[in-house]
Amino acid sequence: MIGLVDCNSFYVSCERVFQPRLCSVPVGVMSNNDGCVIALSNELKTLGITMGTPAFELQHLVRQGRIHLLSSNYELYGDMSARVLAVLEEYAPIVEPYSIDEMFVRFDGFERDALLAHSQQLHRKVRQYTGIPVCVGVAPSRTLAKLANRAAKKIPAYGGVCMLQPGSRETQALLEKFALGDVWGVGRRLVERLALIGIKSAWDLAQADPKRLRQQFSVTLERTALELRGISCIEMSDFLEPRQRIMTSRSFGKLTDDLAEIREAMRQHGQRGAEKLRHQRSLARAVLVFLKTNPFRTDLPQYSPSLAMELPHPTDDSREILHAAGEALQRIYRQGYLYQKGGVMLLDLIDADRQQLSLLDTPQSDTERQRSAKLMGVMDELNHRMGRGTVKFGTPSPGAAWHLRCAHRSARWTTRWDELPVVPMG
Repeated sequence: MIGLVDCNSFYVSCERVFQPRLCSVPVGVMSNNDGCVIALSNELKTLGITMGTPAFELQHLVRQGRIHLLSSNYELYGDMSARVLAVLEEYAPIVEPYSIDEMFVRFDGFERDALLAHSQQLHRKVRQYTGIPVCVGVAPSRTLAKLANRAAKKIPAYGGVCMLQPGSRETQALLEKFALGDVWGVGRRLVERLALIGIKSAWDLAQADPKRLRQQFSVTLERTALELRGISCIEMSDFLEPRQRIMTSRSFGKLTDDLAEIREAMRQHGQRGAEKLRHQRSLARAVLVFLKTNPFRTDLPQYSPSLAMELPHPTDDSREILHAAGEALQRIYRQGYLYQKGGVMLLDLIDADRQQLSLLDTPQSDTERQRSAKLMGVMDELNHRMGRGTVKFGTPSPGAAWHLRCAHRSARWTTRWDELPVVPMG
C-alpha cells in the first residue's frame, strides 16, 4: 500500500506554528516581491479571495485588520518540510518526497487490517511533533492515494485519513463523485477530449478500456486508468528524470537600469543554475541570458532581449557558466530601459557520466576537469552543510534593486541564530 501525506495550507501552517495569533484568522502568503497571493488559509478562502489575487487589491483589508498578508519565507518552509519528512521516516520504511508539502510513503510489509490505525497514528504524530496539520490518503496505487488524500481533506467524516480498497463500494462511490479534473495528471484539455467519448468522472475513466485509451490518447492515460483500479504502474522514478534545461530567474525588487546590479543578479542566477546542474549530474553545452522590461508599463520603452552563448565544452563549472553569462549580458544590455526581470537558462544538457571527449583532449585537459570537479564539489558540500550562499562567486551589494521585496516576511525561526524566538523574562 502507498500513502500520500499532504500538508494542509502548508505555508500558512508554517507561519502559524511560530505565530499562534494567526490561528483561526484569515492569512495569506504572497509570492516573490509580494506580488500576489499564493497560499491561503481556509478563513481567507471563505472571504472569496482566490489564488493569484494581486496583493495590492487586498491592501484595504490589511489596513482594516481583517486579513493578514505575509511575505514568502522559503527558508522556514523548507526546514519545516524536512521536519515533516523526518517524522514520516519513523513510521514508514520508504518516504518519497513529491513536493515541498507532499510526500509519498510506502507501507510495504504492513498488514492491511492494521494499516488504517497506523496511518491515523502517523497523522496525529506529524501534528504533535511539528505543528503542521496533514491529511493522509492510502491506496494500492499513487493515483488512487491522491484521490484518497483529497477525500480525507474534503470530507470531515474521514478525520484527515482515508484508505481506499479497489472494488469496494466506498471506492466506487468516491470515484463517481470526483470529476475528471480531480484525477492526478488529467488536465483541462484532456478533460474536454475525454468528455467527447463519454468519460466524465474518475469512475468512468477507471472503467474505460486501457488499450483504447492508449491508442486514442497516450500510454500515460492508460496507466492512470489502471492506477484508478488499484494497479500500481507509476513509480517515482518516472518523475525524477533529469531536466533537459535548467532556468533560474526572478523578478527584480524594483525596476532598474543599473548594469552592475543586473550583473549581480545574473551572477546569482548562474550560480544557482550550476548547482542544480551538478545536483542532477548533467553538463551544459550552452548558456542563455534574457532580460525583460515591464510589458504593463506602456508609458515606458519596451525591450526584452535574449542571447545564447555556446560553451567551449560541456561543463558544470560555475566559473565557466558565469563567464559566458556575463558576456551574453554585456551584449544584450541597452541603456535607456528599466528592466523588471532577468534570468539564466542552461541549455543542451547531457549526462555527466556519458560525455563524449574530444580527440584533441590532452592529459592537461583531464587534469583541469578533475580540479574543476573537486573545487565545485567542495563548494557544494560547504553550502550544503553551512547554508546556501556560504561560499559563492562575488558578494551581492546590500539593498540592490534586484533583491526581492520581503516587507512582511516573518523571522526564519529555525535556521537563523539571530532570528530565534525570544521569550521575555519577568
